Amino acid sequence: MKEPLVSIVTPVYNSENFLGECIESVLNQTYQNWEYIIADDRSTDQTVEIAKHYAEKNSKIILHLNPENLGHFKNGNFVFSLMSEESKYCKVIHADDWMFPECIERMIEVAERYPEIGIVSAYRLDGNRVSLSGLPYPSHHTPGSKIARDYLLKGAYYFGSPSSLLIRSDLLRKRDKLYNENHLHSDGAACLDLLTESDFGFVHQVLTYTRRHEESVSSRIAHKLRSHRLGYLQHLVDYGPHFLSDVEYKIRLKEVVHENHRALGRDLVSIRSREQYMYHYNRLKEMGIKIKPFKLFTSMLIHIYNYVHAKLQIR
Repeated sequence: MKEPLVSIVTPVYNSENFLGECIESVLNQTYQNWEYIIADDRSTDQTVEIAKHYAEKNSKIILHLNPENLGHFKNGNFVFSLMSEESKYCKVIHADDWMFPECIERMIEVAERYPEIGIVSAYRLDGNRVSLSGLPYPSHHTPGSKIARDYLLKGAYYFGSPSSLLIRSDLLRKRDKLYNENHLHSDGAACLDLLTESDFGFVHQVLTYTRRHEESVSSRIAHKLRSHRLGYLQHLVDYGPHFLSDVEYKIRLKEVVHENHRALGRDLVSIRSREQYMYHYNRLKEMGIKIKPFKLFTSMLIHIYNYVHAKLQIR
């Protein structure tokens, strides 16, 4: 049987330090029926020269130069529009990450075995540790609803970053945009959206590497705004009603909102960042959730008390 075509896509901007290693990981794949699309977002370093060097040597590498800078999230959506119509699967690999040689081959094996699977993930090397564990072996095929419920009710996250995933191309073509360009952590929301109509595949093998570094745009913004817990709350608001019962959703929403108030109060005492507070205030307002001053003030007092108590204990 003919091997299905895989569209490997890399949205890139100013990644001269890492892009060569990323491209080499594509070239070293044991699975070879692929096209590789690099969408450069008007880089100002040597990124384009590096990509051109590889594209001139291998006709399966396609370099697209955006006529204008789209921005991190828009370019992430745009690159999907460049995929071949013959593509059956899409493998995202960000320029600062890379794949182990058997990555695509192993993911394709699971996806082909279970046609109802829309997303395939695997263990990843996350910096210097292995992550995305938790699913019992073999669990190659798990209903999408179970994966979504485990995340929304327990926080169990098996998706990783976009570089960790293989996605069925027909699911991408059905959507104008996979990622919400206005929200951080929209990659998790994208996975939940895909799971509303497909199942989840997993390979119990380390197949990708995610780099942790200060140059990452999304990581830098998320750390500055302390946005991760808000991302989770947004996912719960958007997809809880689909995957959870009314009772489950109401109970979980109350828990997460309470946790959010406690964390925000702690952060305001520690950081005193108006930008961070306004980000949280506006995002919660968009979700229809009001910040309760009493709970916030109580959280701040508790944090101040614990901080002073700890200092006195040290003395």
